[in-house]
Amino acid sequence: MSRIGKQPVTIPAGVTITVSADNVVTVKGPKGELKETINRDISVEVKDGQAVLTRPTDQIRHRAMHGLYRSLVSNMVKGVTEGFKKDLELVGVGFKAANTGNVLDLALGYSHNIIFEIPKELKVTTLTEKGQNPKIFLEGVDKQLIGQVAAKLRGLRKPEPYKGKGVKYIGEQLRRKAGKAAGK
Repeated sequence: MSRIGKQPVTIPAGVTITVSADNVVTVKGPKGELKETINRDISVEVKDGQAVLTRPTDQIRHRAMHGLYRSLVSNMVKGVTEGFKKDLELVGVGFKAANTGNVLDLALGYSHNIIFEIPKELKVTTLTEKGQNPKIFLEGVDKQLIGQVAAKLRGLRKPEPYKGKGVKYIGEQLRRKAGKAAGK
């Protein structure tokens, strides 16, 4: 058995999980609603405040999907109860971040500012304090969407290994290089 797949997903109070006939799992909670289409081979059963996912055989692809979909359902439950958050930091001289609604205006050392539109499902805030690097905070219920948007923001200017300039996650450990060796 898949170690992850065989664990039931506990459903906290205030969260409802419904499974439609075409295997679409809908999770509703205090922070919102999420839907995910589950492969037809994996069956989802909701009983006694738990969601249990089962697979028909021990084939490799069934075992892989078993753990995957259990994790997706678990992340959906966590998202509608607590929500997810990603924090990014802009390291570099003159790097700036400002937002108006869900439109992010970034100055990342290019000849022009980058206007980045955040999906409406996410909430974005920016923080610029004197003497500290500008920070971007992403919040939402969909873990996949937050990770994808954060990765796209980081991809606009990846941190370079010599001085660490660029867009990085807060708490991310960067591999640094020594640079040129001094004269002999």
